[in-house]
Amino acid sequence: MAATTAFKGAKNSRWRRFVLKPFVFVQFFFGIGLLAIALKQFRRKNTHPAQSPELIAKDWEILYYRIIPFRAISRAWGWLTNCHLPVWARQPLLGLYARTFNCNLEEAMDGNLDNYSCLAEFFRRKLKNGVRPIDPGSTVVAPSDGTVLNFGRVTAGMMEQVKGVSYSLGEFLGPAYWRNGPEVQPAGQTELEYEKSLLVNKDNDLFHCVIYLAPGDYHCFHSPVDWTVNFRRHFPGALLSVNPSIAKWVAGLFSLNERAVYVGRWKHGFFSMTPVGATNVGSIRVYADEKLRTNCTKWALPLPYYDRYMGPTESDSDEIPLHKGEIFGEFNLGSTIVLIFEAPKDFEFKIRPGEKIRMGQSLHSTGSSVKQEPAAH
Repeated sequence: MAATTAFKGAKNSRWRRFVLKPFVFVQFFFGIGLLAIALKQFRRKNTHPAQSPELIAKDWEILYYRIIPFRAISRAWGWLTNCHLPVWARQPLLGLYARTFNCNLEEAMDGNLDNYSCLAEFFRRKLKNGVRPIDPGSTVVAPSDGTVLNFGRVTAGMMEQVKGVSYSLGEFLGPAYWRNGPEVQPAGQTELEYEKSLLVNKDNDLFHCVIYLAPGDYHCFHSPVDWTVNFRRHFPGALLSVNPSIAKWVAGLFSLNERAVYVGRWKHGFFSMTPVGATNVGSIRVYADEKLRTNCTKWALPLPYYDRYMGPTESDSDEIPLHKGEIFGEFNLGSTIVLIFEAPKDFEFKIRPGEKIRMGQSLHSTGSSVKQEPAAH
């Protein structure tokens, strides 16, 4: 009996030495890392990255941040928001959400909360006709409600997600072979060469605009221009928060996150529109692209990206013609829309960073050469 007890004691001791201690060390260093991130976040709270670039996240901070299981959390949130709510719970729960995030129920097509069977249905609520008029004098309109994070001209293949924090055009869009099918990207191609390769008219420039949708915003997104979609690239990516405070901290945030890049042509050449996923975004749905599946496990989508050619020669699909203001898709909670497009050099935005905008309002000055052409009769 004593020998058996001694053997068990030795076995437990070895288990503690080889299993428990390393686990404790991992917890300790993981906790120290998270504490360091929290302290730096506190310092960043009222500091702009353009003034203190040293506060932009380092690689090790992003690594710690990405350890958090955001994808599993988001799938759980997606399941929870689709749970059926009993009628007696709808007014208090949905009403609390609407008050917390300042949702305007007077604009909703159905303002009676009892008619929404789950929270996800309320997220996707449609609006009354006429509450989001499409600016008839503008060629490029806001694709959604939201807050302008940044906009401007693409410079040397780089874009600003917020002032002072940039990300790569090539990393965001991926290899530019949507015109002629898969091909090897030229070795050693610079960011500037990549940018120029997208232009249909070499006298034009590339412009970009980033719009953040908060949880209380209208969650559908619409076509900002008259254009034709002929290609989609889905990056499974991460599901990090795209809150403006995180966008100021993580450089290249939108290139890390899950996103569906839609590419096509408008009257001035290249045009792309990209809904970007985020923490707790249950899914991105594009009505004309039923094959798109987002917020899946890494085992289901193990590759870096998945392409779908939507040109007229494809047997399974056709190009998607979209008119300005036409509904395109929806988020299952707030996220981000990124527009990247070719336009004449005198194109000028008439919005401001931090400005709240509404779907359908003009994004540019009508004094430029980019103006709405009169409709044909």
